[in-house]
Amino acid sequence: MDLTLNWAGIAALIIFGLAYVAVIAEEYSHMRKSIPVMLAAGIIWALIGYQYAAVDDFHSVEGAVEHFLFEFAQLFLFLLSAMTYVNAMSERNVFSALRTKLVSRGLSFRAVFWITGLMSFFLSPVIDNLTTALVMCAVVLAIGQGNSKFISLACVNIVVAANAGGAFSPFGDITTLMVWQRGLVEFQTFFVLFFPSLVNYLFPALIMSFFVPAGGASTSFEAEQMKRGARTIVLLFIATVSTAVLFHNFLGLPAFLGMITGLGYLKLYGYHLRRTHVPVPNTVDKKEHIGDITPFDSFKEVSRVEWDTLLFFFGVIMCVGGLGFIGYLEHMSSYLYGELGPTWANILVGVLSSLVDNIPIMVAVLEMNPAMDLQQWLLVTMTAGVGGSLLSVGSAAGVALMGQAQGQYTFFGHLRWTPAIAVGYVLSIWAHLWINAGFLGLPAATG
Repeated sequence: MDLTLNWAGIAALIIFGLAYVAVIAEEYSHMRKSIPVMLAAGIIWALIGYQYAAVDDFHSVEGAVEHFLFEFAQLFLFLLSAMTYVNAMSERNVFSALRTKLVSRGLSFRAVFWITGLMSFFLSPVIDNLTTALVMCAVVLAIGQGNSKFISLACVNIVVAANAGGAFSPFGDITTLMVWQRGLVEFQTFFVLFFPSLVNYLFPALIMSFFVPAGGASTSFEAEQMKRGARTIVLLFIATVSTAVLFHNFLGLPAFLGMITGLGYLKLYGYHLRRTHVPVPNTVDKKEHIGDITPFDSFKEVSRVEWDTLLFFFGVIMCVGGLGFIGYLEHMSSYLYGELGPTWANILVGVLSSLVDNIPIMVAVLEMNPAMDLQQWLLVTMTAGVGGSLLSVGSAAGVALMGQAQGQYTFFGHLRWTPAIAVGYVLSIWAHLWINAGFLGLPAATG
């Protein structure tokens, strides 16, 4: 059933628009971003169900909901594992110790700005853009405490860098993974996007660097040491990411299964830490022993994950899935690739991904499977990844950091730098369409 012109379809579109307005207004309403999209998801599917129930077709709606629920379940389990590791490393003072080390070297805010940005760009191809952003944001929050301007700038820089770095690797973003799984781009071919992605990150970073506040991290805090087991947990995190890559690359299994297996590593090691914990007598200064014998509870770190972010993704996937089921995404894709041509369509895909989310947009493109050459598939892979940097709600990294740095990294704080990010977006497209075609032997741009 095509419900795009039906009253239920139009109502669903309006409801989704109002929900996103509420998400954008979170900074002022102080209503968690997951609330409006969860309500919208339920109402949209209720409208769909009402229309299909009128023709006694319950199976189609049920199957569609289960399909999108499966899509969310994979994302949820992947993020749950990544967030738990980040929380565990934070509890073990990994980021606090890193802050102490950076402060001891007398690094300025500007140096930290560049260090975290470059690390985000080169780590995200390996451990994905979302996980990288969460790790780097934790470092920025530890170093820049009390300086909201620096934290806001650094978080914008991290989001742009993580999304750009994730665009040239099959494991850097969910969208690149989907393109690779479809066999549209070979594994090694993704790395052709390295230079355009680097341009996408460096231009806005250079502009923003001139506005980083002077000074450095406050030295008014006590130096902190890592707690017992911290280094092992870092190694386990690397092993977890490696497991996810190996599961997918060599066994053909979904990456989330490798992440959950890696979460089991943490649980097992947490059991060992609890069993070997030695209580400190009350007569001893516990501060002197905190690095060695503070107990660790891995299940507590699971409870501390950013549930608002996870539920927000549930709402978004179900909302956009409902709109796609109604028929809006198919009509949109047909117009873009049928009327505008692949080049302009793929450029607009990046812009749309900043408004909706790159995952459902890329799913729509893959389902349409337009006739495009390798140059264009690489283009849409890149634009879907880096286009989400235009707005804070356009990527998983941006949404997660809004939850992690609440009140300090916001939608409007990111929006202030959208013009510079947009120029970087345009330059990266130019670098791919012309520089890559000329020097790397790719087919010439078409459409």
